Amino acid sequence: QVQLTESGGNSVEQGGSLRLSCAASGYTGGDSCMGWFRQAPGKERGGVAAINKYGVTAYANSVKGRFTISRDNAKNTLFLQMNNLKPEDTAMYYCAAGRPGAATLTLIQSYYFAWGQGTQVTVSS
Repeated sequence: QVQLTESGGNSVEQGGSLRLSCAASGYTGGDSCMGWFRQAPGKERGGVAAINKYGVTAYANSVKGRFTISRDNAKNTLFLQMNNLKPEDTAMYYCAAGRPGAATLTLIQSYYFAWGQGTQVTVSS
């Protein structure tokens, strides 16, 4: 059974940085697309960043140039480095796992079959 566990969320001031981690068990993350999504209060969950099995990445326009998605295949861990944080980045952040073996790179939520419980990021102005 796939289990994804996020960590690293915190409260920071505008302009600060955080690094989120997502540890995967029961799943070989390096052979699939994995992604980060976020949901702010009163808003729908949306895609933030994704990385496919070849290490190709994709980002939402709102985070391009500020966030970096990466993975450590040996540790089966996904990361999201977030720099120059803004109050509008405040949200619950979730990692998600796609089906192993596919070369897909997508921020479409319906593609992902397993989700973590989330980690809260709060950015104050």
